[in-house]
Amino acid sequence: MELDFERCYRAVDSRDQRFDGWFYTGVTSTGIYCRPSCPAVTPKRHNVRFFPSAAAAQGAGLRACRRCRPDAAPGSPEWDVRADVVGRAMRLIADGVVDRDGVPGLAARLGYTDRHLHRMLHAELGAGPLALARAQRAQTARLLIETTGLGLAEIAFAAGFGSVRQFNDTVREVFARTPSELRAARGRGPAAGGPGTITVRLAYRPPWHAASLLEFLTLRALPGVEEVRDGTYRRGLCLPHGPGEVALTPATGHVAATFRLADLRDLAPAVARCRRLLDLDADPVAVDQTLGADPALAAVVDAEPGVRLPRAIDGFETAVRAVVGQQVSVTAARTTLIHLLTPPTGGPPAGDGLRGFPGAAEVLHAVDGTAGGMPARRRETIRALARAVVDGRLDLAPGGDPAETRRQLLTLPGIGEWTAGYVAMRGLGDPDVFLPTDLAVRRGARALGLPDDPKELDAYAQRWRPWRSYAVIRLWRAAA
Repeated sequence: MELDFERCYRAVDSRDQRFDGWFYTGVTSTGIYCRPSCPAVTPKRHNVRFFPSAAAAQGAGLRACRRCRPDAAPGSPEWDVRADVVGRAMRLIADGVVDRDGVPGLAARLGYTDRHLHRMLHAELGAGPLALARAQRAQTARLLIETTGLGLAEIAFAAGFGSVRQFNDTVREVFARTPSELRAARGRGPAAGGPGTITVRLAYRPPWHAASLLEFLTLRALPGVEEVRDGTYRRGLCLPHGPGEVALTPATGHVAATFRLADLRDLAPAVARCRRLLDLDADPVAVDQTLGADPALAAVVDAEPGVRLPRAIDGFETAVRAVVGQQVSVTAARTTLIHLLTPPTGGPPAGDGLRGFPGAAEVLHAVDGTAGGMPARRRETIRALARAVVDGRLDLAPGGDPAETRRQLLTLPGIGEWTAGYVAMRGLGDPDVFLPTDLAVRRGARALGLPDDPKELDAYAQRWRPWRSYAVIRLWRAAA
């Protein structure tokens, strides 16, 4: 991927944190790479190279800056929203697919050969899938070294390394310190909370309107699965190697995330899923500039900058919620979901009793065993949805093909444009979905002096591209 030198250098010279994660600054005279907002003295032009990924910088022989911690920068908003193969690959790598299934498994999920996938990733990011996964392992290892009391050999395998030697070599190359030196330099003991408990900071690009996210999640929280208490969102997780739980607390400049994991190999996918849920890798300035340019939205954008798109931990969960929520209020949908999930059908409780949302096979069993307060046709839609996931005909994972997923959804009985759009918006993270027939969207439009006729509103919304999903959230808030 070509990076414009002048634009990148201006961002570095102004220490603009909006570009953290978009690219990385390599300083050849010191042999380090930094995030654009690094507070160090701006390097001279002839000593600077720019890289599209941390893995590319590491491949050039550079180590991570100890001052700005580029390994902890927010992810690129480009890879978070792009629907092409590279964007899907990046989301799957973040979810740990390479660590679990290797490059062949990643390539198979995307429908390409290993070699062609490597070429595409290297062309865009300056590194292949193995190098990208290696950079993620290094970051995970550093988190475990600095936040747990685990032995270094345990950390090596928990972070996804194939051997202790590989772990030692990678940490030394990336951070210019041995694992023992990183642990000695942390200056504090491991976070309290017992075995499997890890507290990390999740970075984001400001502004970030945390209150709107917590309000959204509070209104839809399912007892036994999630809760919001004292400004902290807690929920159970179903992860590749076992159950878990997370507590997410907004703080100044970051989100404090405390994970309780049955298997520490799940740390990287747990972090990736929570980042997606809270939309932490978005570019809020770009979104607000587009929406705020419309006089009808300018006042609400100015009053609440940085409103994010609440995404999802689990795409299947979002799809079930969308079906249950068809043509009913949020409160009514929540009540129906509580009936559907009682008695609990999820896995064993994690931590203080929260569990992950049940998988497709469990929901299929639950909907067959109870009316769940739903009409018969809606129960049949959930059955068809769950069967499609169980059979592998429908991929609701972060790396799924959005166009194909939407096409498959529309073939299922009882799923129309609203439901498919809602799943694309929240479950797949599509930033440019509009729901013109949604009653709350129409109420919000009317409150802001916009047309509330679906066809007229849909035509008007074209000016909000490519951020119409964020406009939906703004209209929902205006309708409240």
